[in-house]
Amino acid sequence: MDRLNGPPRLMIVSDLDFTMVDHEDPENLSLLRFNALWEAYYRHDSLLVYSTGRSPTIYKQLRNEKPLLTPDITIMSVGTEIAYGEPMVPDYDWEQHLNLNWDRDIITQETAKFPQLIPQACTEQRPHKVSFFLEKPNSLEVIKALSESLEKHKLDVKIIYSHGTALDVLPKGADKGQALAYLQRKLKANGRVPLSSLVCGDSGNDAELFTVPDVYGVMVGNAQEELLQWCAENARNNPNIIHSTERCASGIIQAIGKFSIGPNVSPRDIKDWGKCRVNVLSPGYEVVKFYLLYERWRRAEVEKSDQILQNLKSSFYPLGTFVHPSGTEQPMSKCKDMMERLYGDKQGKQYCIWLDRVSTSQIGSDAWLVKFDKWESTGEERHCCLTTVLLNTKQAEEGFTWMHIHQTWLDGLETKPRIVWFL
Repeated sequence: MDRLNGPPRLMIVSDLDFTMVDHEDPENLSLLRFNALWEAYYRHDSLLVYSTGRSPTIYKQLRNEKPLLTPDITIMSVGTEIAYGEPMVPDYDWEQHLNLNWDRDIITQETAKFPQLIPQACTEQRPHKVSFFLEKPNSLEVIKALSESLEKHKLDVKIIYSHGTALDVLPKGADKGQALAYLQRKLKANGRVPLSSLVCGDSGNDAELFTVPDVYGVMVGNAQEELLQWCAENARNNPNIIHSTERCASGIIQAIGKFSIGPNVSPRDIKDWGKCRVNVLSPGYEVVKFYLLYERWRRAEVEKSDQILQNLKSSFYPLGTFVHPSGTEQPMSKCKDMMERLYGDKQGKQYCIWLDRVSTSQIGSDAWLVKFDKWESTGEERHCCLTTVLLNTKQAEEGFTWMHIHQTWLDGLETKPRIVWFL
C-alpha cells in the first residue's frame, strides 16, 4: 500500500478459484485479459487484493501454475490470514484479534466426533482455521449438530460451507468480509480510502464480502447456487451487486464497465492496433501494448507486413541498447531484424506473455523509466525477467520511442539454452 501517493482510485477484492482463475479455461484467456487491463490502466494508482480460502502453501502453488498478477494484499485461509506485498508480510495485529475466545484444541476434539467430516490436508489446517471435506447430502444435519456442540463450549466461532464440499470452522470475527472491513479501517486511518471498491466472488465463503458497506459487488457468471441463494435472501434490492453474464475474470471486467468505475476494454480485446484510435499516452499502456503485439507476432496472429516492421523500426531508437538477461548487448537498431526472424515461431503452441508489477517514473519532461516483470509461458514452461525500459516522447512524432531495454533473470526463472529469449 505504501507505493501509492494517495487514496487508491480502485480497489478490487477478488476470490481466486473460479472467480479470478477459471480452471476450465486451459489457455487462461479471461485471466490474461484482466492482467492486461490491470497493468495498462490500474496498477499505478489502484490496489489489487486476493481473498482466497487457500492457505499460503496452496496459494503459492496456484501462483506457480497460473499467470496470476502480484497482489498488493493477500487475504488467505477464508479471511484468517492477511499478508502484504510480494514478500507476504503477515499482519500480526489481525492474528491477535482472532485469538479472542478461540480454542483450536476444543474445536478439534468436537469435530472428531463427526465421522462425516474428513480432514483436509495438513497445509489447510491453520492457526485460526480447521478445515474438512463434507458431502452435500449430509451437510445440513452435520452443520446443525456441530454448531450446537460448539455453542456448549461458549466459543465465538462460525462454520462456513462452500462449493458443496468444503467446511471451515473459523473464529467468529474472521471471514473474508471482516478481513476486508479491517483493511478498510486501516486504509481510512492512513487517509487512503479507495474512491471505488469492487468485491468479486463465486461461492458461499465469498458471501461476507458482499456485506461490507460502500462496495460494488459482482457474482461471476459461473457463481455457485449457494451464493446466488444468499444474495436472493440478503441483497435482492441492492443495485450495487450484480450477477455477471461472463465467467470468472471476464465477469470482473464486465462489472467494471457496468458500474462505470474505470476503463473496461482490455488491450487484449483490441485485435487491430492499426484501426484502433485509443487516445492513451501512458508508459504502462505502451509496454503492455508492445508485448501483446510481440506475442501475436510470434504466434503469427498478425500479418507479417512491411507496415508493422516499419512501425517497430521507428519505435526503437537506433543508437539505443538492448541488454539481454545473459548480459550480452546489442544495438536497438537490430531488434527489428531479430523480430522479423522470429515471426510465427510459436504458431500453434500454447504461448503467452504477461507483464506484472508495472511501475513508471517520469525522470524528465519527456522521459519515463518503466519497470516490470516480463513473463513468457510455453505449455508448462515459464520464464521471467525483470525488465527496465527507458521511453521518450521527444524522439517520436506520436507515442513513445524505446531508448533502452535492460533485462535481468529472476532467480530460478531463466531460460534453457535451447529456448529463444528476446526482448
